[in-house]
Amino acid sequence: MPKILKLSPKALLTTTAAAGLAATMLVTGLPVQNNAAYAEAVRVEAPQAPSFADVVDAVSPAVVSVRVQREVTPVSNDDSRFNFDFGGRGFGDLPDDHPLKRFFREFGGQGDRQDRADRDNRRGGDERRRLRPVSQGSGFFISEDGFIVTNSHVVGDGSAFTVITKDGVEHDAKLIGRDQRTDLAVLKVEPTEKFTYVALADDKQIRVGDWVVAVGNPFGLGGTVTAGIVSARGRDIGAGPYDDFIQVDAAVNRGNSGGPTFNLNGEVIGVNTAIFSPSGGNVGIAFAIPATTVRSVVDDLIESGAVARGWLGVRIQPVSVDIAESLGLAEPQGALVSNSESDTPASKAGIQAGDVITAVNGDTVEDARDLAKKIGAFDPDTEVELTVWRAGKAETINVKLGTLPVEQALAANTPSQEIPEEEIKPAFVEGLGIAVEPNSEGPGLVVAEVDNGSVAQERGMRAGDVIVAVNNSDVKSAADVAQVIDKAAKDGRKAALFQIQRENQNSFIALPIDQG
Repeated sequence: MPKILKLSPKALLTTTAAAGLAATMLVTGLPVQNNAAYAEAVRVEAPQAPSFADVVDAVSPAVVSVRVQREVTPVSNDDSRFNFDFGGRGFGDLPDDHPLKRFFREFGGQGDRQDRADRDNRRGGDERRRLRPVSQGSGFFISEDGFIVTNSHVVGDGSAFTVITKDGVEHDAKLIGRDQRTDLAVLKVEPTEKFTYVALADDKQIRVGDWVVAVGNPFGLGGTVTAGIVSARGRDIGAGPYDDFIQVDAAVNRGNSGGPTFNLNGEVIGVNTAIFSPSGGNVGIAFAIPATTVRSVVDDLIESGAVARGWLGVRIQPVSVDIAESLGLAEPQGALVSNSESDTPASKAGIQAGDVITAVNGDTVEDARDLAKKIGAFDPDTEVELTVWRAGKAETINVKLGTLPVEQALAANTPSQEIPEEEIKPAFVEGLGIAVEPNSEGPGLVVAEVDNGSVAQERGMRAGDVIVAVNNSDVKSAADVAQVIDKAAKDGRKAALFQIQRENQNSFIALPIDQG
């Protein structure tokens, strides 16, 4: 028996209404007005994220792509691009009608030399030296008359430089100067118009967490904008003695080098120069040279094409907590002089290994990197006042700075002294886990043995090191070392400072003495 579908009154009414609507349309041929209500599209009234569009519109015309070419000389300018041996005969010994000879003559291989020379003449000159693209990066105008800032590693050893503006116009540029120590360079375009340019910010005013916008030419794609925040300040990534990078998390990739990072006022806070990237791509850790550094370096490059820096002539290392304790310093601040090289401004002024430079012209030196920046900021021949911690008290020494050379010579070795064979006997230094013996090639003690797991091994001391001094006192035997340590313990010191020489380089290691 067939099932009967029962409709509710509401469903019946709906069905009847639909039938009536269809009947009316069939009879009249006209649509009937339907007053049924439709659901509205979803819309969320949420706070709107900040837009960088106004900043980008203002600064983008000042950002350029930098294309670098280098003059390359081919390995050979004759016809011997292919070298074949046909049974002891060279290519030129083949008959003129040989198919291989005809093939290479026709298609640019080994053909007749005179024919090749004629072709070169017809092309208008010597093709032996050619310009080849070698790198591509970013840059930005800092003046309306065409000065451009970029990275030194972008321009490299290029022979020709082309700058492409936002509207695609190409301009030939010349290199004004470059500074490899800060990785900055300045290019100049002959002004055919007044270029849009941007200003350098006071980067000291930026804070971690501030919004930033990076503009550049990643992967040669052209003008690209990314945004992020300032992640950290004062980063040292081991790129050079003047590391003081601003870290941002805006996406920065290859080709962004030399491009600017802006604050929301459209001012340049830094020049993008490096990324941390285990995979080669962006992972949100990029580093920019602060605008303060950019301003001082660029001014020198525009004025003279190079940067002249003051030079002290010392090798320095950080002051650790243990080193500060061993020297009686209240705080682990300053720069410890590990070597004062001969015939330098420092040595002439009396700076010695073991001194801690704590201030320059009364300005506190935070660490070794800070000292390098402070000294490098002075012009050569400037006289500065150094505050030095020596033998448990502060002293003031005036030094006339020199000019930072490209390379510094190492200090000369101390003349060797003969020591009778019977005197060379290792002796164990109680409580430190090292055995020492007299140095047959000069003053001090040679570390003959370092116990595994000892505090000396943990702090980096190793066999073959020469102990030149302990707490600035010369030592010639294990007894001398023990005597200096005993005195330090009586003075309330918890560590002793060992001056170590390794491969003609001085360094300092602080060893705790509260164990024995």
